[in-house]
Amino acid sequence: MGRIVNGVGVGLASLPGLAMAQEAVLDSGDTAWMMVSTVLVLMMLVPGLALFYGGMVRAKNLLSVFTQCFAVAGVIGMLWVIYGYSLFADTTGMQEGVLNLHSLIGGFKHLLLIDLGRESLTASIPESVFATFQMTFALITPMIIAGAFAERMTFAAVVLFAALWFTFCYIPLAHMAWSGPGGLLWDWGILEFAGGTVVHINAGVAGLVACLVLGRRKGFPHVAMPPHNMGFALTGAALLWVGWFGFNVGSAVAASANAGMAMLTTQIAACSGIVGWLAVEVWKSGKPSALGAASGALAGLVTITPACGFVGPGGALVMGFVTAVVCYFAIAGLKRSLGYDDALDAFGLHGVGGIVGSILTGVFASTSLGGFQDIDIASQVLVQAKSVLFTIVYCAVVTYLLLKLTGWLTRGLRVSEEVEQQGLDISQHGERAYT
Repeated sequence: MGRIVNGVGVGLASLPGLAMAQEAVLDSGDTAWMMVSTVLVLMMLVPGLALFYGGMVRAKNLLSVFTQCFAVAGVIGMLWVIYGYSLFADTTGMQEGVLNLHSLIGGFKHLLLIDLGRESLTASIPESVFATFQMTFALITPMIIAGAFAERMTFAAVVLFAALWFTFCYIPLAHMAWSGPGGLLWDWGILEFAGGTVVHINAGVAGLVACLVLGRRKGFPHVAMPPHNMGFALTGAALLWVGWFGFNVGSAVAASANAGMAMLTTQIAACSGIVGWLAVEVWKSGKPSALGAASGALAGLVTITPACGFVGPGGALVMGFVTAVVCYFAIAGLKRSLGYDDALDAFGLHGVGGIVGSILTGVFASTSLGGFQDIDIASQVLVQAKSVLFTIVYCAVVTYLLLKLTGWLTRGLRVSEEVEQQGLDISQHGERAYT
């Protein structure tokens, strides 16, 4: 993940083939940090995202969120071993500046992880650790989408769609951005440290498409649907904040000076995001809200994800504040005016925050503004915008087709009105969260 610009290492130089060709040597400190980072990213899904989303849905749908998180993690974890890691990491046939099939998707060299031994290295860590770290990204990204269509998709459709989306949306974009020279977005020159396009824009746009295809929840927007347990939601958001250090700082794939700066910028963006969101809330309504504080932190974390290895403290401060304000108006204004039912604001936070963050990375990464890349701002912003637009179009088209295919295979994406009224916990899983 990341790239090397002007001789400065910012993230993984490339994937296993090149790393081993450079005679990588195991570093115990890097390895220990990456093991911790992997666990932190896993914590972002369960319990982090499960509690955040679970607390925000109605009580009758709490268990459905947790079950979806566990089931999707299980299925995609298996697919990652079977073919996911290989399609992501295999750089066979890639050549810098040459556009071919390998620029878009990897090959089958690592199928079933058959060639992954205990001594295999990626950069300075065991390849087994790197493969597990990358797996956690693949597990959480499809479940971000679920926040947009919460409370109304059948369990079978959720799991099948997540598996298909992982295969045809997540893996290709991750390969294009992070696989090294010869990858489509890499060769364009994208600055993508930990997932602005690959994770957040990708999942956010997919969420928007999904909620449009499924339609609004019964009663929306006339029936109030407040979070049933704000304590759960805030606890989940807090766990996401802590886990994000694994997500962002771990993307340096080393316990390095670059990782240290990524840690600082991640924290700064989260803090300034809180201030930005609450400032707008006080201005608009006179009262700061608990959910607003959590949303501001997440907006700051989303925006700094592609930038944390490239920008300095000042850039992070501005990015967090500005993105929180933009995300607030996307949720409070744009969603309301257009009338789409993005239930838990997957697009409003991740999609919008990822877009703003990816574009601003091209601004604040410049050494002239305290960043660490010797770039021309206008040229880099164009590269970032081109990559963002490509991601939006690719994800929207593929997601729409996969939803239609999923609906056909499962005989319908959406539960019936009766089932929706009853709640997904009892109707889909035969259980209740509360007795």
